[in-house]
Amino acid sequence: MQTYERWQEFSQRMAYQGQPHVAAEALEPVPEAIARYNERNLHVLRALASFDERRVENPDDDSPLMQELQRMDSKINVLLDIIDRTLVPDSLLPARHAVRFNAVGAVLPESLLPPADTLLVRLHFDACRALPLELAARKGHSLGNGNAFVYFCEMSELVEDGLERFVFCHHRRKVAEARLAGATESVLGSKHGM
Repeated sequence: MQTYERWQEFSQRMAYQGQPHVAAEALEPVPEAIARYNERNLHVLRALASFDERRVENPDDDSPLMQELQRMDSKINVLLDIIDRTLVPDSLLPARHAVRFNAVGAVLPESLLPPADTLLVRLHFDACRALPLELAARKGHSLGNGNAFVYFCEMSELVEDGLERFVFCHHRRKVAEARLAGATESVLGSKHGM
């Protein structure tokens, strides 16, 4: 019954949808290891949030100081990307897969799941490839379309809150990008219509 309740809770919440590098392996849920995963996940979520905050720009501010800060920010982003790619080249990352997840669980390709009931799901995001989220999970059920639902377990409240914020910020960014793309298409369409 817990699997069904977890699936219902997962389905009712906002979820991240994307194609990060993802892998899953069997996990022996030792309390000390779980505590380390929670601590590292908290650091990863904070790093991802700080990268996301730096990407927020105000296009209406044309002051020389803001322009200089944006140039410095771009240079720092390039350096961080170089370092990240040096630390973890593409050849060492797991393959990209379409996933959907939130603080309750994840929908993953069934082919990724090991035969164990308890697993460790690793998610590598482009903004911080060297630091994956490592989430303890239990197998839920097959969705019949080549995917399966797994639900997270042993997650600290701080990590759960951080995941909720990460999913919300990702969703907000996607909505803003869609609006910007729509506004750009509208402007381009009106220029071509003249």
